[in-house]
Amino acid sequence: MKACLFPGQGSQALGMGEGLFARYPEMTATADEILGYSVEELCLKESEKLLQTQYTQPALYVVNALTYRSRCDGGVPPPDFVAGHSLGEYNALLAAEVFDFAAGLRLVKQRGELMSTASGGGMAAVLGCDRDQIEEILRKNGLHTLDVANYNSLTQMVLSGPAEDIVRADAFFSATGATYRILDVSAAFHSRYMADSVRPLGEAMEGMEFHPPKIPVLANVSARPYADGEVKEQLQRQIREPVRWLESMQYLLGMGVEDFEEVGPGSVLTKLIKSIRRGAPPLKAEVKAAALAVTAERLGSASFRRDYNVRRAYVAGSMSQGIASKELVVRMGKAGYLGFFGAGGLAASELEENIRSIKGSLTQGEPFGVSLLANPEDPGSEMAVVELCLKHGVRLVEAAGYVTPSPALVRYRLKGPSTHKVLVKVSRPEVAEAFLDPPPEHVVAELLRAGLVSANEAERARSAPVADDLCVEAGSGDLGEITILLPAILRRREEVCRRRQYAREVRVGSAGGVGTPEAAAAAFLLGAEFILTGSINQCTVEAGTSDAVKDLLQAAGIQDTEYAPVGDLFELGARSRALKKGVFFPARANKLHDLWRHHGSWDEIDAPTRAKIERDYFGRSFESVCREAAGLGADGDKRLQMALAFRWYLDHSMRLALAGAKDQKVNYQVRCGPALGAFNQWVKGTRLEPWRSRHVDAVADWIMEGAADVLSRQLRRLTAPEEPGRS
Repeated sequence: MKACLFPGQGSQALGMGEGLFARYPEMTATADEILGYSVEELCLKESEKLLQTQYTQPALYVVNALTYRSRCDGGVPPPDFVAGHSLGEYNALLAAEVFDFAAGLRLVKQRGELMSTASGGGMAAVLGCDRDQIEEILRKNGLHTLDVANYNSLTQMVLSGPAEDIVRADAFFSATGATYRILDVSAAFHSRYMADSVRPLGEAMEGMEFHPPKIPVLANVSARPYADGEVKEQLQRQIREPVRWLESMQYLLGMGVEDFEEVGPGSVLTKLIKSIRRGAPPLKAEVKAAALAVTAERLGSASFRRDYNVRRAYVAGSMSQGIASKELVVRMGKAGYLGFFGAGGLAASELEENIRSIKGSLTQGEPFGVSLLANPEDPGSEMAVVELCLKHGVRLVEAAGYVTPSPALVRYRLKGPSTHKVLVKVSRPEVAEAFLDPPPEHVVAELLRAGLVSANEAERARSAPVADDLCVEAGSGDLGEITILLPAILRRREEVCRRRQYAREVRVGSAGGVGTPEAAAAAFLLGAEFILTGSINQCTVEAGTSDAVKDLLQAAGIQDTEYAPVGDLFELGARSRALKKGVFFPARANKLHDLWRHHGSWDEIDAPTRAKIERDYFGRSFESVCREAAGLGADGDKRLQMALAFRWYLDHSMRLALAGAKDQKVNYQVRCGPALGAFNQWVKGTRLEPWRSRHVDAVADWIMEGAADVLSRQLRRLTAPEEPGRS
């Protein structure tokens, strides 16, 4: 079997393509028209320009294409596989007739221009170290800003990152005896720092027609052949993810490819394949591993990724009071993930300012949403959030705390049935069913009478569910086990959607307890179509809470949380988990709830206990707390007065934590679950151990890629033959 390999940037040389331009004048003329300059002049005479990314990439694409055309015209049979290194992948797709020469060149021109505008970064080749050694050197020396951009062979990698850190890394690698060569580039290609180029490249592909490959094409980002419909996604990912060349060649070797032909200038890829062949693992085992590999991009629902324009089926959920901050949401959006802004508890003016800021930062259609919290006592606050979302074109809300759809939520859904999407958090099957059904008729009628929806919108309400997505929250209430809840709600979803004959099935995701790859893998294995994380994102650089809180969270273990009352549901006895290590809040909040249950008024509590609460909990007198909380309206009801004062403490403890009040650390209210402790344990000894190195998108990458690895390993174990003599 034979494979054709197309080189990428770095293989260019003055004089490349000589003789080919005259041989193929029509293709050359097409290239000149698209590029706006003579590609022949560039390749044969302009050595300085040829080194500039915006010129290098189109020139290489053209020369590779002409070389392959010459090969075909010579009557050589087509190869069994094609692959290209970085830019060369576009030539591989051209050879497989996924697009034509002109369409590919327009795309490459755009790619080169985008990559040429990136700055501040650098790259370096490392020779003489394997993958584990490189990762160990990066970890030990705090070089967490550097990514591996190319896995070229067993002992040749390329690093990418900020220019100053590329230079700083030289001493550490050279000290091991490795060869460290800084490359002449101006940006950190194939790394997280290229995220801003992903969306514009995707826009350049809008309207392009991609045909199924006529020859299997190995993708750089997966080291596996392209599947139908993956071209746009894979090429966007390629610009910010590593080139997995080593794995690609191992896959081809395992498939029985013996003849490799480099098509284009130079012999870089020919030398690499010789090196790989000398040290490659058993070929059949590699093919089997590749066939059984699970990738992060394929976990969950393809429709989820498509509808929200995200790379992976992963969501950073909202955390109230802006803890899920605008910085968090923007960082996720730019990395190709979905994040929700934590609107709960914020004034309308503050929420509006944050929405404006997010939209001002995410200008390329990146996904984001805003939380919408149920508030039966004050439905006007819900409607105010919806008004702002409608005013500023927010296209997605995360609805939490709902038992049935409220007028505000239904209004949001109906005002944009094709553009507004609703993700609802649920923890009981009967609640899930309320959002699987169309909006309640009486709620729609009420909105219609009030002029808040049109007659057409009200009519459309009959044929679609309230929710586009349900997110099953584990760990709340008596049905909290995800292994019980998720399958039950998935079955309920299937029943309702089949009975209602919806055009599209409502997706079901999983939240709660997702802090490690194993937990994420378990959720996907149970059938989750996406996962949503919360606690682990609170201990990241972008989270909108104090450094003091993040220091506490970083030190938390699995056992360091406890259930404590929830402020707005204090009298109902609702509880959720809060951090207990280093603080007294859970014990004090539970004490207050116990006192409220057993006493009819503040005066019924014994004097020493009242004095302790005023001194240690409130930091002021009960009367002053009541005056501050009077706006909530006790109206002479002494038991309600006590409840409002105790609620005040819960709100106050949240404010203390957000502000990082140094002298009140014991009263911090920090809502989080044991998933954070599991995450801390998992990342111990890695670059993500300190929270100042934890960026929310990196956390997402680690969780999803780790989950894919867990599932791949388990799949290989389950399909491995039993060892002789064992049963």
